[in-house]
Amino acid sequence: MAENSTNEKQINDTSVTKEYSVPDAIAVYIKNQHCVVDSVGMSGSTVLTYEKWVLKMEPATEWALRTVDMMRWLQGKLPVPEVICHEVVDGKSFLLMSKVTGKMSCDEYYLEHPKELLTLLAAGLKMLWQVDISNCPHIRDLNAELAEAALRVEQGLVDVEDAEPDTFGPEGFANPEELLQWLEENRPNQDPVFSHGDYCLPNVFLQDGEVTGFIDLGDAGVGDKWRDIALCYRSLKHNFDGTYGGKVYEDFNPDMLFEALGIEPDWEKLRYYILLDELF
Repeated sequence: MAENSTNEKQINDTSVTKEYSVPDAIAVYIKNQHCVVDSVGMSGSTVLTYEKWVLKMEPATEWALRTVDMMRWLQGKLPVPEVICHEVVDGKSFLLMSKVTGKMSCDEYYLEHPKELLTLLAAGLKMLWQVDISNCPHIRDLNAELAEAALRVEQGLVDVEDAEPDTFGPEGFANPEELLQWLEENRPNQDPVFSHGDYCLPNVFLQDGEVTGFIDLGDAGVGDKWRDIALCYRSLKHNFDGTYGGKVYEDFNPDMLFEALGIEPDWEKLRYYILLDELF
C-alpha cells in the first residue's frame, strides 16, 4: 500500500462550499476562513486544512465510518483528532475534526535525526498497546483482515503494480489469489493489543520530543501487535531508501526499530503482515 502524497492549493471558504457542497452544519464552522486543499492521491478523499480544523471529504465507506467511531472512542485515551462535526450526505462523508499539532514523522527533520525518530515511534507503539481493549468497538484480527482481503481479491481491487517488487512474479506469488491462499494457510499466533492498523510515518505526528497525534484510524481496533510493527518497519525502510519521497538517507538500518522497542524481531510475522497489506 503506497503512502499518501498530496497536492496543495490555497482557497477560501466560498469556493469550498460551492465546489464541494459542504453541509450547512459544517459550513458554519469554516465560514470566512482560508484553507489549504490537500488532494490525497490514492484514497479518493480530499482534505482541507484550516488554522484549527481539518475537513476530510470522502465516500462514506465502512472504513470512513470506522474512522469516526475510533476517533470518538479514543478521546481521552490517545492523542487523536476530536470529531467536531460529522455528516453523511448522498453517500459522502464530511468529517470536520480538530487539527493535531506537530509534524508528520516522515518530515525531513525527523528523517535527518533517525535516533530521535525511532525513539518516538517506539513510544507511539507502546502508547497504543497500553490502551484497554476490553470494550473496543472494532476487532481487526486476522479473521476480519483476511475476510476483507478475500473480498478485495474477489472484486479485483488489488493493485499488483503497487506491491513490493518481489511479492508477485517469477520469484513471488503468481497472483493475489495465490497470496491469499498462502496467508490463510500460514496464520501466525496473535498477540492482541490496540492496533493502529496503518502505523506508517505519515500517520504519526511528533513535536518537541513527544507523540502529538495519530490519524487515519479506519483500520484501528483489536489486532496483533506485529501488524503495527511490520508496517512501521516497512515505512521506515522506504522513507529512508528513497522509495517514498525520492531522497535517500544513508547509513540507516530499519532493524534499529527493534532496539528502540527493546524486543527481538520476529521475521516470520513481519513478512506475513507486510504480505497481508499487499492485498489492501
